[in-house]
Amino acid sequence: MRIFIELPTWLGDSVMATPAIENLINYFNDSEVVLIGSVASVATLNNHPNVTKSYVLEKNYFNLYRTIKSFDEFDFFFSFRGSIRSTFIKFCISSKKKYQFDKINYKIGHQVEKYNQFVNDSLNITAIASKLIIHKNKNKNKDNNRKLLGLNPGASYGSSKRWYPKKFADVAFALSNHYDIIIFGGPNEKDIAVDIEKYLIEKGVNNYINLVAKTSIDELINQIANLDLFITGDSGPMHLAAAFQIPTVAIFGSTNDKETSQWMNENSMIVKKNLECQPCMKRECPLKHHNCMKLVHASDVLEAVKQIN
Repeated sequence: MRIFIELPTWLGDSVMATPAIENLINYFNDSEVVLIGSVASVATLNNHPNVTKSYVLEKNYFNLYRTIKSFDEFDFFFSFRGSIRSTFIKFCISSKKKYQFDKINYKIGHQVEKYNQFVNDSLNITAIASKLIIHKNKNKNKDNNRKLLGLNPGASYGSSKRWYPKKFADVAFALSNHYDIIIFGGPNEKDIAVDIEKYLIEKGVNNYINLVAKTSIDELINQIANLDLFITGDSGPMHLAAAFQIPTVAIFGSTNDKETSQWMNENSMIVKKNLECQPCMKRECPLKHHNCMKLVHASDVLEAVKQIN
């Protein structure tokens, strides 16, 4: 059975799609899976034992068409995206059966449940969405006895989801006697990480490393899998941490924790202020005050850390 899967674009969405993808693969015996998606999404799922090939999504339609037409026929095509480009892929791919996710049909529930229901509806099954599953490269475990605290201050969605560098640093300072600290993030979070470093240095903290924009997706997965505690906003790495059941404090502002909180992580705490304007789902605060993040203090996060430790 040959299955062609177009993954969600974002890292976090790809992780949240893993229960649905596992149910899809498990429905068929000896399935061969080919992936297409963004650099981040393909790298996240590329180590799955059923994946035989993967392709990074071409933005140029002509190149995309040429790539798709070079494929043999598939038994099934599943797209977890509802974009025009995804519709184009669906039209071009040679497959006996084709299914495409449409968010209009899945408005209620956690994103994991939405993706899983899409697969259930497509195959006419009733599989339950279980835990997130990421197949990582084998690597040695951490080589010291110190606990590791991960800080993830960024969020690709926009500034409305981002907590403040000084507050991250305040939390790290309070925990620095018990944890070595790793700062995570992508290229767009370099300035935030530098600010955190500046505050840590001012407080005399030197047991940290800054890995912002310095890891591949494989390396990021392995680093997060080795953490003892993770403090993060609503982000892709937050969902990676859930896949490995890492104790996590997730700070929510503009987004809806009922839809995108950590899925089935028994060691997870959400910190949010429950303001009338939450969740606005905007990339930037439309009211210009950013109170959903501004009113979250380091003490709120440290109290949550106590509850999961």
